[in-house]
Amino acid sequence: MQTVKAGAHDFLTKPVSSAELLPAINRALERHEASSAAKAVLDHLRALVATLTPRERQVFELVILGKTNKHVACELGSTERTVKAHRQKVMEKTKVQSLAELAERIGMLHPQ
Repeated sequence: MQTVKAGAHDFLTKPVSSAELLPAINRALERHEASSAAKAVLDHLRALVATLTPRERQVFELVILGKTNKHVACELGSTERTVKAHRQKVMEKTKVQSLAELAERIGMLHPQ
């Protein structure tokens, strides 16, 4: 059980034949490549989020909390039109279709 918690996927017993070992190594390499690719995408998205201005970041964080443009504008002392412009700029900079999609992809929203 401890090895499963540590991330073990394959259990091999000695002596291990090459017929067992080689496929296990290939599976491990495939998992590593998939994990590396996912990490690269996440790192890229986080780098895009890092380009947001402080105000864009504030708008983003309030919107993903479920606040409407009107509530965000009121909280930030702004207008709805300005909030909409910031939302649009965030989506353009991060190349997403919605702020919820971005938040989910970078781990700020966790489906329950």
